Amino acid sequence: MVNSQETALDPVCGMTVHPPNPRGGSFSYREQTYFFCNSKCREKFILDPGKFLNPNTQEEEPPIPGAMYSCPMHPEVRNTGPGSCPFCGMALDPEMPSLQTGPDPEFKDMSRRFWMSLLLGVPLLVLSMSRMKSLNKEDAFIELILATPIVFWGGKPFFIRAWESLKNKSPNMFTLIAMGTGIAYFSSVISLFFPQWFPATFKTQNGQAPVYFESAAMITLLVLLGQMLEMKARRKASQAIEALLSLSPPKAHRMIQDQEEEISIEEIRIGDVLRVKPGERVPTDGKIISGRSAVDESLLTGESFSVEKKAGDSVIGGTLNASGSFLMKAEKVGAETFLSQIISLVVQAQKSRAKIQRVADLAAAYFAPAVVLIAALSGLLWFFFGPQPRLSHALISSISVLIIACPCALGLATPMSIMVGMGRAAEMGILIKSAEALEILGKADVLCVDKTGTLTEGKPRVTTIIAAPGYDESRALSLAASLEKLSEHPLALAVVKSAEERGISLQAVEGFESFPGEGVQGKISGQEILIGNESFMEKHNVNLSSFKEKTQTMRENAQSAVFVAEKGRVAGMMGISDPVRPSTPEALKALAQEGLEIVMLTGDDPTTAKHVAQKLGIKNVKAGILPHQKLEVIRDLQKEGRRVLMAGDGVNDAPALAQADVGLAMGNGTEAAIQSAPIALIHGDLRDIARARKLSQLTLKNIRQNLFWAFGYNALAIPMAAGALYPLFGASSLLSPVMAGVLMSFSSVSVVLNSLRLRKVEI
Repeated sequence: MVNSQETALDPVCGMTVHPPNPRGGSFSYREQTYFFCNSKCREKFILDPGKFLNPNTQEEEPPIPGAMYSCPMHPEVRNTGPGSCPFCGMALDPEMPSLQTGPDPEFKDMSRRFWMSLLLGVPLLVLSMSRMKSLNKEDAFIELILATPIVFWGGKPFFIRAWESLKNKSPNMFTLIAMGTGIAYFSSVISLFFPQWFPATFKTQNGQAPVYFESAAMITLLVLLGQMLEMKARRKASQAIEALLSLSPPKAHRMIQDQEEEISIEEIRIGDVLRVKPGERVPTDGKIISGRSAVDESLLTGESFSVEKKAGDSVIGGTLNASGSFLMKAEKVGAETFLSQIISLVVQAQKSRAKIQRVADLAAAYFAPAVVLIAALSGLLWFFFGPQPRLSHALISSISVLIIACPCALGLATPMSIMVGMGRAAEMGILIKSAEALEILGKADVLCVDKTGTLTEGKPRVTTIIAAPGYDESRALSLAASLEKLSEHPLALAVVKSAEERGISLQAVEGFESFPGEGVQGKISGQEILIGNESFMEKHNVNLSSFKEKTQTMRENAQSAVFVAEKGRVAGMMGISDPVRPSTPEALKALAQEGLEIVMLTGDDPTTAKHVAQKLGIKNVKAGILPHQKLEVIRDLQKEGRRVLMAGDGVNDAPALAQADVGLAMGNGTEAAIQSAPIALIHGDLRDIARARKLSQLTLKNIRQNLFWAFGYNALAIPMAAGALYPLFGASSLLSPVMAGVLMSFSSVSVVLNSLRLRKVEI
C-alpha cells in the first residue's frame, strides 16, 4: 500500500518498496493497489488478502458474516456463531466450511483447559497414590487445592452444559459428568471439614474420612481429553468440503482489450473473457471462444482420459487444463457453478446421516434421573428408617450410589470398541473416520461401485499392439513412442511408458507438430511419421482397410485405437485401455457370497461399462450418469430400505460417497473423494471391504458386550450401594464410598480390557 509518492509498504512482510515498478509486482484488491518486495509475498497476499490486511482477526475464528452453525445431532439447532447445543451439549459446527476458516475457538479452549489442568492433575494423582490409607488432613487440604481449579475451571464447560440440559429438560452425558464430578468433589469437602459425620469403620488410620478429590479431577481430565479428540475428528469431516473448495483456483487471467490482468476468483463476472494456460485449473463454468486443448474432466465423469476441447465447447470450473491455451467466456459464477453444486450436495448428504452417539444420549436421558432418584430415595430411607447414626448412613448411601453410578463405563462402552476397531483397521490399511460407518458397514446389503479407478486401475495402458505386414511390434511401438514423448496427452504417456517397460530405445524427432483431438506428426530419420486416431489417418490419406475388423474388435473390448503410419502407409495400431484391477474379480466374488448386491455406477459410455460389467459378472449397471444422478440412484435404494455402500475414487463420486450409508474411497483416488468418504481403502483393494465388514461385525459384538458390563454392573452395584442387602446380611453388606470408587473403576477396566480383545481377533 502506498505511503507517499515515493515508497510503499509490503502488506505481507512490512518492507519498504518503491512503486510503480517494485521487484515483487503489484495487485489490486477492493479498489486499492498493493506493492510487494518479491513474488512470494505477492502470492501469499493473493491467496488470502484479509489475513494480512486484518491480522488481528486471525487469532480467533470469528463468526463468518451470515454463516450459520448447527448441531451435528440436532440439525434443528442453528446459531449465527459458534456455541454448544442446548440439548446434547455438543459444540456447533459451521454449516458450510471455508478455506479461510481459522483455528476452532472451542477446540483451543478445551485444549487450554486440558493442558493447564494436567499440570495440576499429575501431582494430585501422585499424592493420592502415595497416601493410600495413611491420609491425613494436610494431604487432603493439598488435594483440595490442586483439584478445585481442575474441577471448576477445567470442567466449567461441562457444568454449564449440564445446567443447560436441565433447563431444557434434556439430560445428557454432560449431566452425568457434572453430577459424578460434583458429588465426588463436594462429598470430599464434607469428609474433610466434617469427618465426625462418618462412622469410624469408614475412616482411615489417621481418623480422616475418605476424600475423592483425585476421582473428580481425573474424570474431568479424561472428559476434556475426550472432547478434544472428538472435536478434532469432527473437524476432519469438513475436509471433504475444503478439498472440493481447493479445486477452484484462487486467481484467474481476465482479458480486457487484449490486455491480461490477474484477478481473484471472486472478481469474475458473467461475460468476462478469461485466459486458461496449460497446467492451470479452469476458474469457472463457461464456453471456449478460441484455442484448443485437452481438459481433464474427471471431476465430471471420473474418466482418466482427458477430453479434447475446441471453440464452442463448454468447460467446467475446477477441471484441469492438461495442455494448450484457450480463451473462455464465463457463463456461471459463484453458487451457480457445477463445482459449487457438488459441494452443496456433499454438505446435504453429510448432514443427513444418523449419529451413533444418539444411543448414548438416549440412555443418559433415562439413566441420569433414575440414578438421582435412587440416591435420594436411598438417603431418605436410611435417614428415617435406618439404624444410628442415621445421618451418616444416609449420606454414605447416597454418595456411594452417585459415585458407583458415574457414567465412565457407559461412556467408554462404545468409544473404546470403536477406537480399538479403528486402530485394527488401520493396521490392515483401512482408514475408518467415523463410528457410525464402522457400525453400519457390517449391516449393508448393496454395494454401489464406480468403474474407473475403483474396479479398474484408473491409468491408461497399452494393452494391444498389432503390427502391419513388414513391421514388428517393437518397430511400430518405437516410432509411436518417439513422437509421443513430445506430447502431453495422457494416451501419449501410456505409449511412452509401454516402450520403456519393453526396453525399446527412442529415436530423435524433427518437425514435431501436435493436432489436439486428432494426433501428432514429425520426422524420424527424414521419414514422415503420423500417430493418431482413425479420422487423423484418413485426413492424411492413410489406408486403414486392413485394420477395419481389428478396430471394431478393440472398440467392443473397450480399447481406444491409436494408429502409426510411416511414409503414408500404416505401420500398426495400438489398443489403449484402463485394465481391471487384478484383485477386483476375487473381491466382487467374496462380497457377492456375503449377500451384497453389486451395482456399477459410472460416467463412462455404456459400451465400455457393459464390457467391464460382463467381464466381472455385474448385472446391474448404470452408465453415462453424472454425479447428481449417482446420488439419486443411492437415494432411491435407500428409500427401498436398503443399506448402501458406495466405493469410488473421483471428485465426481464425492456426493454419492457422502450420501451412501457408508462411503468407501480408494486410497489412490482424489483428496475430495477420500475426505468425503468415512472409510478410505489405503491399498485401493476392494478385498479390504470384506475385511472391513468382518471387523464391523466383530466390533458391534464387542460393543454389545461392553454395554452388558456397563449396564449389568450398574444393575447389580447400585442396589448394593443403596443398602438393599442390609436386611439380609447386616452392616457387612454396606458399600462404602471407597469400595464404590473401586467398583466404578473395575467397571471401566472391564470395558477397556474387553475392547482390547479386538486387537487379537483374526480377520
